Amino acid sequence: MSGEQKHHRGTIFVEDAEVISQIRWPGEQYILRVHAPHCAANATPGSFAHLTCDPAVPMRRPLSIMRADANAGWVEFLYKVIGDGLRHLHTRTKGDCLSLMGPIGSPFVPHADRPRTLLIGGGVGIPPMIFLSEYLKNNVEKHWNPLVLMGSELPFPFETRSSTIMIPGVPGRVIACMQLLDEWGISNRLASWSDFAGCYHGYVTDLARTWLDTLENMHLQEVEIFACGPTAMLKATALLAQEYKLPCQVSLEEFMACAVGGCAGCNVLVQTDDGPLMQRVCVDGPVFDANAVYPPAA
Repeated sequence: MSGEQKHHRGTIFVEDAEVISQIRWPGEQYILRVHAPHCAANATPGSFAHLTCDPAVPMRRPLSIMRADANAGWVEFLYKVIGDGLRHLHTRTKGDCLSLMGPIGSPFVPHADRPRTLLIGGGVGIPPMIFLSEYLKNNVEKHWNPLVLMGSELPFPFETRSSTIMIPGVPGRVIACMQLLDEWGISNRLASWSDFAGCYHGYVTDLARTWLDTLENMHLQEVEIFACGPTAMLKATALLAQEYKLPCQVSLEEFMACAVGGCAGCNVLVQTDDGPLMQRVCVDGPVFDANAVYPPAA
């Protein structure tokens, strides 16, 4: 095995993670916070962890990291109860111990020459966008100018409010935002087909197009897109980026067993300079160049 293939070794930790809190949101959505200092100290936006859900469920479940605090040693996840494993996980309470393996995977890599970062998250693909937002907020020397757009057909699993930040290019009636991002001073808006108050009525990618359409060419040259969410949303985001000739990174979500590259159960077809290759979402990703996963039409 080449040195390049071993790049993840020594960076993945297995530790006993104590549940700090578990908050329920509508639609069987939960935000889980655990004390996992090794993972917290090494997590990067886009990485995930592999958690045991319950002693009765032997297989771990991969969950994207939504926030991490290296100083306090905690890591936070958002998940929706789907399947037996997560149905057990939502019953874990404060003080319970879970085996956590992480952080795993390659992160998002924003480029300073494109400071207008457009972050697009859909459903349980929202967590990496929150993590990336916090990373950009904390790296003030790069002068990032992020816009976060999030879509969901379920009620959003966080506190919302009417934003205090006006966003040129976004319809004035679209005013709903995530309270936490608003408090951080990060521009953000919400989209849904579910007629939630203040949200854009439609797909989150359509809201992104609405904003992009208002940018002058010199500002378009400063935009880079980052996305995580359902496959259909990622494909639409890739097409949008190709249409506007913008760089785009996407985080894929795949079923996986080992999460460390051994089982190859999460392989996806990726276009490389050497031709098409099967790569593992867990350790070769989960973040990929959008054009490599969804190549432009010939």
